[in-house]
Amino acid sequence: MKPLLTKTTKPFLIYVLVVLMISIPVYYFVVDTIWKSELDEHNHIIIEKTAYEFNHLKLSEEELEKSIRLWNHIQPETSIEKISADSAKRDVVYTNEMYTSFLSGHKVERYRCLKKVVYIQDRPYLFTVETNIEEAHETIIVIALITAFFFILIVLGLLYLNRRLSVSVWKPFRNTLDQLKHFNLNSQTTIQFPSSDTKEFEELNESLQKLIERNVSVYKSQKEFTENASHELQTPLAIMKNKLDLLLQDEHLTENQYRIAEEMNRAITRSSRINKNLLLLAKIDNSQFDNSEVLRFDVLLLQSIALFQEHFDQKNISIEKHISNDIQVRGNSNLTEILIHNLITNAIRHSSSEGIVALSLKESFFEISNPGTGELNTDLMFKRFSKLSDDYSGNGLGLSIIQEICKFHQWGISYRFENNRHIFTITF
Repeated sequence: MKPLLTKTTKPFLIYVLVVLMISIPVYYFVVDTIWKSELDEHNHIIIEKTAYEFNHLKLSEEELEKSIRLWNHIQPETSIEKISADSAKRDVVYTNEMYTSFLSGHKVERYRCLKKVVYIQDRPYLFTVETNIEEAHETIIVIALITAFFFILIVLGLLYLNRRLSVSVWKPFRNTLDQLKHFNLNSQTTIQFPSSDTKEFEELNESLQKLIERNVSVYKSQKEFTENASHELQTPLAIMKNKLDLLLQDEHLTENQYRIAEEMNRAITRSSRINKNLLLLAKIDNSQFDNSEVLRFDVLLLQSIALFQEHFDQKNISIEKHISNDIQVRGNSNLTEILIHNLITNAIRHSSSEGIVALSLKESFFEISNPGTGELNTDLMFKRFSKLSDDYSGNGLGLSIIQEICKFHQWGISYRFENNRHIFTITF
């Protein structure tokens, strides 16, 4: 990712470069046109001044002809020739290229030419003036170098200014960003943003302040709801279960009454378990757990295996263990135990008798696999209350809880089906 100023500066520099590149030929044509206009005016002045001086000399015809020949000889870029009155024409202006024979190298030079009829002592003469024009190639090189110099100067100046401005102008934004990064909803405290003299940053701080206050208020309400729900729902469910347990022990129950009471007991037990799982999910969503504890994952895993050993024995399931020692992770021990328990419970429930459940724990991942007959539907796998198979007797919240715990710890979770085995992998 690029800083905001970098994204705005790059198009600006490209735009400036394009404009400067276009300006080079524009400079050339404008300067060339101005030069030609100035040279035309210069040539007119030369001709008018020369004719004026000749007329004021009051020379005889012989002296005039001699002076004109001398003028033509010593002025290589001008010529004066006598013409008849009938051949007098209007002024002609043009550009000509010719070799400079009087210079070494015989370079081709451009000349701005003017042919004008003047009258010296009342006789018509064709006066031709040829004035050298500056080299176009040299001009365009000089203009290009000057343009490149100023472009480099603009680029260096913008980079310097961006660096200085990014420190001062964006300082309030960075302060706001730092406070948001360190904000923890569990602390239930609001943020006091420093005031800024920039209108946009001040509006941003005010909007964030209101948003955080609303979120803190909603978070408190949700937390109170989960706590109240845990107390209000679990207590009557526990009372009902105890009453049913006492009822089931009554010797005067008929077989039909006993069957109804047993079904009610199973329903209440299932409802209590669902309620506990939903409350657990709500607490995870509300970040009501601390994940700053450093815990031994291998120790928790071995304890869970020992706890479920009776369940393994009941279904005659073998355990294949590849557990490394001293695997430390940062997280919440209670949630991690629930994660391990749900994965093991899921593997036992979906394993056939005399199957093999494999557990592998390495420094960067934990993997558990159990035999299966077909790949699970990955679209429904982590959805709440989803049924992955017809013989599934759970409440549909186990894998959802596993996923939420992984999100809370910022762990990764993945599933694959290989060699007729379901494989779940947790990456730390």
